[in-house]
Amino acid sequence: MSSRAVRVMTHRRPAQTGPAIQELLGAARDTGAVLRFDAEETRKHGLSDNEGIELGLSEDDGVELCVALGGDGTILTALRRYAGTGVPVFAVNFGEIGFLATVDRDCGAEGFRRALAGEFEVMKLPGIELRNDGGRWIAINDIAIHRKPGNRVAELAYSIAGDEVGRVSCDGLVVATPAGSTGYNLANGGPIMAWGVEGFVVSFIAPHSLTARALVVAPGDVLTVHNQSSEEPADATVDGRPACEIAAGGTLSVSFADCQALLAQLPGTSFYGRLREKFGRLASVR
Repeated sequence: MSSRAVRVMTHRRPAQTGPAIQELLGAARDTGAVLRFDAEETRKHGLSDNEGIELGLSEDDGVELCVALGGDGTILTALRRYAGTGVPVFAVNFGEIGFLATVDRDCGAEGFRRALAGEFEVMKLPGIELRNDGGRWIAINDIAIHRKPGNRVAELAYSIAGDEVGRVSCDGLVVATPAGSTGYNLANGGPIMAWGVEGFVVSFIAPHSLTARALVVAPGDVLTVHNQSSEEPADATVDGRPACEIAAGGTLSVSFADCQALLAQLPGTSFYGRLREKFGRLASVR
């Protein structure tokens, strides 16, 4: 019997994930795994001491797997949390698109059994690193730089490997990993990058130009973004969460960061099949 230690993370709507928690507990009893819940998850689901679970934990020591129940936001939180630790994330989609999810919710019971039995493959996901004078952040999906609400359009210059490439008046720009290229970048008209491709893509939010084009950047090159406004700062977000400001006249840098997170996939899963399933489904909804 397995003694796999598994951390459980869920989104903010416990009424949706509560039944799945019970299925997961059943799979843990069947496989001998131990489920770990932090204080917030314990409170959220009203859990009490039982066989095969540990409650109220604040440390991740010894965790071999994370099971995430939620949409892409929850999955990204789990991937960032375990970035660089060697702990894979097995994700069940309880959101809208769930492009990063391993299985959909209607496959949860079978998915839990396979996850706790170790019947999955691991996909290494790169990240992108954001740096400015105030700190360092890692994104698994994307970094967005955008004008503050109510301010004028942003005036952004961008250079790669020390060479200025262009200057654009726009609402902002997005820097996306291959995993994140199907999100904000795709909405900007940027290219989809297959998982396994090294590098990142830069696309623009509502550019006031006919010549602003998306650009795929080589993994060894550093992107520098300069806020050319003399008065107004811009905001930077990491995977949709506020990170920092770029002061008027300030700069920040973005670089490729290889092998940051591990995403569990069922054997036989392909990027192109996932792309067809997720976006084909969206196209059929009217």
